[in-house]
Amino acid sequence: MRLTGVCLVPVLGLAVSGARAQLSREEVLNGADARIEQHRKADGVVRVLDAHGDPVADAQVLIEQTSHEFLFGCNIFGWGQPTAEDSARYRDQFAALLNYATLPFYWWGYEAEEGKPGYEGTEAVAHWCQEHGVATKGHPLVWNYAAPKWLPNDNQRIIQLSDERVKACVSHFRGLVDRWDVVNEATDPWRFDNLLTAAWKEYGRVEYTKHAFEIARQQNPSATLLINDYRHDQAYADLCRELVDDAGKPLYGAIGIQSHMHGGVMSPEEIWQVCERFAQFGVPLHWTETTILSGPRGEKGWLPTTPEGEVAQADAVAMFYTVIFSHPATAGLTWWDFSDRWAWQGAAAGLLREDLSPKPAYDRLMALIKGKWWTKLDTRTGDNGTALFRGFRGAYRMTVRKDGREATAEAVLTKDGPNEVKVELK
Repeated sequence: MRLTGVCLVPVLGLAVSGARAQLSREEVLNGADARIEQHRKADGVVRVLDAHGDPVADAQVLIEQTSHEFLFGCNIFGWGQPTAEDSARYRDQFAALLNYATLPFYWWGYEAEEGKPGYEGTEAVAHWCQEHGVATKGHPLVWNYAAPKWLPNDNQRIIQLSDERVKACVSHFRGLVDRWDVVNEATDPWRFDNLLTAAWKEYGRVEYTKHAFEIARQQNPSATLLINDYRHDQAYADLCRELVDDAGKPLYGAIGIQSHMHGGVMSPEEIWQVCERFAQFGVPLHWTETTILSGPRGEKGWLPTTPEGEVAQADAVAMFYTVIFSHPATAGLTWWDFSDRWAWQGAAAGLLREDLSPKPAYDRLMALIKGKWWTKLDTRTGDNGTALFRGFRGAYRMTVRKDGREATAEAVLTKDGPNEVKVELK
C-alpha cells in the first residue's frame, strides 16, 4: 500500500489467540542465529573430476553465493527518476542490496482511462528487474481503496470489468511477473465507500475474494498468489481459513502480512507470535509492506529524518529482519518505500534519504544480507575429489583451479537437495 489518508490499525498490542509457540523476548532474540543456521542453510558437495571422470584431489574450490533464495525486497515505485543520474543511483543501490521488487498495479491509477492500462511502463521496470536478478511481484490486482473514475454504476458490470483486469494483467505479464497480491485487505473492506465496495458487498466478501484467486490461477497456474492484509489478528486468520477450494486446499500460495510501524516498532515476541499464527496454514509467509521510521511526528505531520532517529531505525531494522529471517515459515520481507523522497504518508521510512544517500539502516542490511547471511568460501578438495560445505540457500558460482587449469559451474543450494555439483577440470 502506498497511499495517504488510509487508516491503519496499530500493530502493537494485538491479541495473539491461535498462536502456536509463544516465546519470550530472550528466546526469540537469543535463539535467532541458531534458527537461521538450521532453517536458512543447507549442505552441499562440489565434486571435481578430470577429463576421464577421475576425482581431482587438492584442487582449489571458490564457492561464491550470487543470490538468496529468501526474498529481500522493496517496492520499486521510484524506479523512474527525473534525471538519469538519480535513476542510476536509485537502481544501483536497489540491485546491490535486494533481490525482490513490488510493482504497482493500483487499478484507479494504472488504468485511469478505460482500456488503457500502463503496461509499457511496467514492462520496462520488469525487464530491468529480470536483467538484474530481481524477482517481481504485482500489487494489487483487487483492492477497493478507490475506484477508477470511469466505472459504471452497475455492480454486475463492475465485477465483470474487475475479472477482465485480473485476467489481462496476469496473462500479459506471465513470465515477467509471476507473483501477485491478488486481493488486498479483504478482512475489513467495508471501510471504503465507493462503487467497488458496493459491488463487493453484493457479490460477497469471501465469495469474491475466492473468485478473484480462481481467475488468477487459471491465467497462470504456476504463479505465486498471495492474500495480503494490514490485519495481523484472528479475523485475518479466519479469512485465510475460508479461502480454500472444494478439496480444502488454500487458494493462495503465500500469506502476505503488512507491518507499517509508524506508531512504534513491534517487539520480537510480537513478531514471532504473528508468524506462528499464520504458519499454521502451511504456506510461506511474506512480510509484504514494512516501515520503520527515522524521523519523529510533529504537530502537523511527519518530520524529516534525524541522526538519532536513523541510529534507532538501523537497530530496529536489524532486529526485525533477524527475527523474520529466523522463523522457518517466512519466505520474503519487503520494505516500503526505498527512499524518503516518496515515503508512504510522507514519513521518514526510507532506507535512503531524500537525496538518495544511504541511511545507517541500508548499511546494516547490507552487512546482514550480503555479509553475515552470505556465503563465500575458499576450500580444497580431498583425496576423493570432493569439497563439502554448508551455505545459505540460493544460487552459487563454483570456481575450481589446479595447475593452471580453471573451470566454473553454476548451482542452486536448496532445502531438500540433492546439492551436489560436478565440475569437470580439463
